[in-house]
Amino acid sequence: MSEADNYIIEFTKVGASIKVTAIDPKTMTEVSIVGAAQYSQEFLTRQAVKKLEYVLSKRAGKGG
Repeated sequence: MSEADNYIIEFTKVGASIKVTAIDPKTMTEVSIVGAAQYSQEFLTRQAVKKLEYVLSKRAGKGG
């Protein structure tokens, strides 16, 4: 089970880059990152999930 299994992950090609959106279906919190197209989906997913978990932590008042 990967760390992204609890989230919705969407990839969108934007020119030479990839926009990755991660959504927490429980809170409907959404974050996006943009990365180079040569990075693997696994790497980009990890980065988006890290950002989402950071935002969820901040909203829960647990700091960063």
